[in-house]
Amino acid sequence: MNRFDPNPLIRPGSGLSRRSMLKAMGLGGALAASVPLLSACGLTGGGDDAAGGGSSSAAAGDVTGDFDWKKASGTTIRLLRTPHPYVSTFDQMGLYKEFTELTGITVEYDDVPEADYFTKLTSELQGASSAHDVFMTGAYFIWQYGPPGWMEDLQPWLDNTSATSPEYDFDDIFEGLRTSTRWDFQKGSALGTGGQWAIPWGFETNVICYNKEVFDAKGIKPAETFDDLIQLSTDLTDRSAGTYGISYRGSKSWATIHPGFMTQFTREGGKDFSFTDGKLVPTMNSDAAVTFTQKWADLAKNAGPSGWTSYEYPQATQDLADGKAMMVYDADSATYPKWKGTAVAGKLGWHPGPAGPDGSYGTNLWTWSLAMNSAAKPENKLAAWLFIQWATGKDALSKAATSGNFADPVRQTVFDGAFKTSIGTEYPGYLETFEKVIGSTKIQFTPQTQFFATTEDWAGALQDIYGGQDAKTRLDALASATADKVNQA
Repeated sequence: MNRFDPNPLIRPGSGLSRRSMLKAMGLGGALAASVPLLSACGLTGGGDDAAGGGSSSAAAGDVTGDFDWKKASGTTIRLLRTPHPYVSTFDQMGLYKEFTELTGITVEYDDVPEADYFTKLTSELQGASSAHDVFMTGAYFIWQYGPPGWMEDLQPWLDNTSATSPEYDFDDIFEGLRTSTRWDFQKGSALGTGGQWAIPWGFETNVICYNKEVFDAKGIKPAETFDDLIQLSTDLTDRSAGTYGISYRGSKSWATIHPGFMTQFTREGGKDFSFTDGKLVPTMNSDAAVTFTQKWADLAKNAGPSGWTSYEYPQATQDLADGKAMMVYDADSATYPKWKGTAVAGKLGWHPGPAGPDGSYGTNLWTWSLAMNSAAKPENKLAAWLFIQWATGKDALSKAATSGNFADPVRQTVFDGAFKTSIGTEYPGYLETFEKVIGSTKIQFTPQTQFFATTEDWAGALQDIYGGQDAKTRLDALASATADKVNQA
């Protein structure tokens, strides 16, 4: 969950056409630090030659007649996956067998550990390989994989009633998830515009999980404002006893910025960019941003773990599980497994975290989604779409939710039905927290192709401020450097 090395994408070949560049990328396999060069090659416009859009329209349009799950019977498709509760739940419940019985389509899959997953996926996509028809991806990766045409636009498939079951009900997927996987690749455009590049399969919100047993013993409750969270975390810190108030990520990685930091940053009035005169203007050095960032760094220093600058979600949540951290501000599905088999099993509670001064519960999300490889063989694309449609449909997700390992469901009906039944009242505050934030949960970042480089820089600046540098001076420098990166030709 969220511990990714995005890995660079392509090394540009000056003067190559899009088609020849894709071919060249496949031959070159250049995985050096070249993410920023996507835009430098003019591949970020999302214009009418965006490879995914053109090919998908033709393939989806080839499907005619009444909808029938058996239309691609006899086809074999290949899926690229990385281990995750969403994946293991489908395996454990034998759901792929049900899909084959329904459609006559065989699904073969390859699992790649998370640490290596995007390296392999990027290599395949940039080489226009058809080795896998469907792959798992996160929303941020769409900003990298979509512009060069590596992903199939799924909107034409959704729109074709010959290819999509009348029972699919795409709008049942939470709005923030649908819009987070849609973009037109135009600088300054908001998410929710353009093609539908992936379909959410599972996701997580970023909230607070706390040691409810300790809170109850002390007669205290979670904080409702950020300043109260700072005070509460400080009061709960007892270095002599080896316990401290709150844990969250601190490593020099984009993944440090996206969970708790971006969630509370948004609630406190921060925004990463504005769009003025055709350019992205970094605003992570606004007055609100400077004030928040200084407080966030001080909170880590005064009430966080020692060694914070190396912390990612496994360390942060393990300290909660071991009874060292009293709270964790991170993905709900990262803390959910700590309920069983740990030192704090049965002793946890969940809370939305502090609202902003205006009452905002703006929350950043991560979603594992399913996407179609635009280079998949044409004869496999209908079968690939049927698989994506089935895996993200009500029936399969409801069955997965009953296992108790499929947090969080992407569909409202699944949450209201199978998921609530599965969770029951066993996890104090979990359902209430979800319902409190879901309406404000979406990707809070501005989409832009330099996302991984600029957020890693942001995490570096946060570490420097934690180390004692002046917040205003350091964030001004970050904003200046970021402007150069995101607005390069």
